[in-house]
Amino acid sequence: MRTHVLFTATCLCLPVSAMAQDKATIQSLNDQFARAFNTGDIPAVAAHYTEDATVLPPGAEMVMGRDAILAFWKSAAEQIGDIKLTAVDVKPLGSNAAREIGTFSLRTKGSQSQEIAGKYVVVWEKVGADWKLATDIWNTIK
Repeated sequence: MRTHVLFTATCLCLPVSAMAQDKATIQSLNDQFARAFNTGDIPAVAAHYTEDATVLPPGAEMVMGRDAILAFWKSAAEQIGDIKLTAVDVKPLGSNAAREIGTFSLRTKGSQSQEIAGKYVVVWEKVGADWKLATDIWNTIK
C-alpha cells in the first residue's frame, strides 16, 4: 500500500515541471522581466538569465554569460525603455526546457522617440526551482 501511495504521489508531481512551461507562466516571467527593465532594475533583468546564457542581439556580437548580459542591458537601458513582451507560443522541450516565440515593443529614448516592434525566440531552462533564459535572440519588424 505504501509503495502504491508513493507511486501515485510521484505521478501527481510529474506534471508540475511541465506546467511551468505553459504560456501563462512564461508570460508572467516576461512581465517580471519587462517590469524590472522598465523600472531600471537591471540586476533583476540579468537574474532572469542562466549563468552561461547567450544573448544574440541584432546587428551586434553575441553576449555570453550573465555578467556580460548585465552590462549589455545596462547600456541598452540608456537608449530604450517601455519594453513589452508577449508570449505567442510556448513549446516544452523535455521537462527542464521550453522554447518561446513572442513579440515585443519598446520606445527609443531621446528627443525623437520612436516605437519599435519585433519578434523573438528564447529558450528557457529550469535551474533548481526557477526558470531562466538560456538563449535570447530577436529582431525588428520592418
